[in-house]
Amino acid sequence: MTHELSPAELTQLVESLESRLAHQEHWLDTLDQAVIQQERRLEKLEQLSGLMRERLREQHQALQAHEPQGGQRLEDDVPPHY
Repeated sequence: MTHELSPAELTQLVESLESRLAHQEHWLDTLDQAVIQQERRLEKLEQLSGLMRERLREQHQALQAHEPQGGQRLEDDVPPHY
């Protein structure tokens, strides 16, 4: 048993599908923009992380250069409760 759709029903069905498609395209564009923004933020955070890592390395090297050779370092001290 097949049910043939009237021209009015077909028109309504096509309009409904077009509306759903337009809604999905809008959300895809919105998600695409969100991904682009997150990618930009991630790149900035990776740059910042690299700069911080380099600064930390430089500070560590500067501290080592100022420590007397063979001397005791603060991080080597055992806390009194041990």
